[in-house]
Amino acid sequence: MTITPAKQRLKNNVVLLDPLQPDDAPDLFAALDDARVWAGGWGGGLAARPDVPEGMSTVVGKLISSGSAWAVRDAQSGDLVGTASLLDVDLVNERCMFGAAAYAPAVWGTPVNAATNLGLLGHAFDDCGFGRVELQTDVLNAPMSRAIEKLGATHEGTLRRHKRRADGTFRDSAVFSILSDDWPGVRDRLKERLEERPT
Repeated sequence: MTITPAKQRLKNNVVLLDPLQPDDAPDLFAALDDARVWAGGWGGGLAARPDVPEGMSTVVGKLISSGSAWAVRDAQSGDLVGTASLLDVDLVNERCMFGAAAYAPAVWGTPVNAATNLGLLGHAFDDCGFGRVELQTDVLNAPMSRAIEKLGATHEGTLRRHKRRADGTFRDSAVFSILSDDWPGVRDRLKERLEERPT
């Protein structure tokens, strides 16, 4: 039986994943207050980037209302370093989407991303029983597409003129998926990546 993602803490040695709360907005603003985070299309692109901490409240509200959103915290310091979500939950068809992920540039290239993927994908497949997890990115964000493929997801194609960006233009979305049959291999690769890189 497939169940809805739980709004509870998920954790491993690298990250603490806590349900995102409205009062996380100031810390999330501080973590993501860098044009590079938004340039790849996150949150609607550069035009959606808040100028002041109060502006992140709207972004956090959208993340919370759109699905199960988590604040990503460094397991050692407790500092908020990003966010990620399980979206578009469809229990009948046993599928959801892993997305809305963004991290502070200070943790780029560290184990945080792999640890977050391990935590949320593990929750989706092992705890909730999903058979398919979809991932999407703007086709202009080639580094993200490469990262998703490196994760072990299968590229399924492109949705043309799929989503409106904050600047009014429309993005094409590259679509990837991981199936429950793929998950053991993906999980093993993520664990290997975490073992290879000291925290």
